[in-house]
Formats: sequence, C-alpha cells, structure tokens
Amino acid sequence: MGKAKIFWTVIRYLMAAFMVYGGVQHFVNTDFFNPFVPNFLPFKSAIIYISGIIEVAIGVLLVLKNTAGLGSLLLLLLMLVFLPIHIWDVFSNTPAIGSHEAALIRLPVQLLFIAISWKLKNVFYK
Repeated sequence: MGKAKIFWTVIRYLMAAFMVYGGVQHFVNTDFFNPFVPNFLPFKSAIIYISGIIEVAIGVLLVLKNTAGLGSLLLLLLMLVFLPIHIWDVFSNTPAIGSHEAALIRLPVQLLFIAISWKLKNVFYK
C-alpha cells in the first residue's frame, strides 16, 4: 500500500470515528440537534434519531474494508444533504449552532468535509 493510500485510509478511519461519535450524540444530546431540524418538518425527534442511525451506519461502513467505498459515497451524499442547513444557519437571525461566528466557522468545515468525502469516494469507491 502506497503512502497516499495509507494517508487516505487514516482519514477514512478518522471520518468513521467522527460519524459514529456524531451519530451517537443524536441519542445522547438530542436537544442540541433540535434547532437544526426546520420547523416545517414533522416528527423532529424521529428525524434526529434516524439521522443518528444513518451517521453511525456510515461510520461502520467506512471502517469495514469491503464496504469502505459505499461508506465513502454515502458520506459524500450525507455531507451534501446537510450543506443547506449550514448555509441557512449563516444567514439565520438565530443560528442553530448557537452564534453567527460558529455558523461562519461551521460552513467552511462542512465544505472541507465534502472535499474529504469526495476524495475518499474517489480512492475507495470502485
């Protein structure tokens, strides 16, 4: 395995840990995620729990060698689905993440996650 592949494998494991941790937080700290679900959507708690399950599942897929490609693709799709929430947060009078400063930091971080997910998909999705 070349150095680049080792590097992206480490990044894949880090993203997997991040996804599992974040997914578990949907169950442990549900109130934190409540503001991120738009008020026009019904069943906010169910959305929070389901997105937590999806995040944990993606994390597990990323860890397993045989499913790393699928996990990478699903990670990219999830990061793209979450992007509008973070854009909305930047322009919101009351950002769900807590402050405008945090929202302004979170948006470029989301873009970084999208770029990482894209690269992981290109490395591991066959």
